[in-house]
Amino acid sequence: MEPYRSLALLTGSLGLVSILIALSTDFWFVAMGPSFTFHSGLWPKGVYNKVADYIRATQSLTILASLSVLVSVIFLVLSYIPLLSLPGHGRLISSVTAFAAGLFAMVAMVVYTSERWNQPHSPQVQTFFSWSFYLGWVSTVLLLCTGSLSLSAYCRASRPGYDTL
Repeated sequence: MEPYRSLALLTGSLGLVSILIALSTDFWFVAMGPSFTFHSGLWPKGVYNKVADYIRATQSLTILASLSVLVSVIFLVLSYIPLLSLPGHGRLISSVTAFAAGLFAMVAMVVYTSERWNQPHSPQVQTFFSWSFYLGWVSTVLLLCTGSLSLSAYCRASRPGYDTL
């Protein structure tokens, strides 16, 4: 049980850091032309920029994923402190919130990928996804691993039974 809980805490912390970095950086998409380079993220700059609906959906779902994984990591940390942990349910809450975070992040990444992929391309401009985008996908995998490891820790936890009386 202990290795699963420790690994869940590690992957949850890494997932939280990576999704926060992906959320706050502006290198999701890069366009390179003959005389310019442009990169964009989830937070377009400028007063007159109209933000597309898929960007708003990606922003919202990524923020929900960040908050969910934060709750998951908090419950995992609290599970190490016997006085503050919920008896038997802290790991289950951590698992459910980690899976919810992974689901939010996955939907956000699928929405962003599908909308960007279907945009028209110019033959003189080369466009590609950049490192913030890939960090978002890495965080999705880490969040789903956190949910799996935390569920394993919950299932393998010792339960009071007849032999402990």
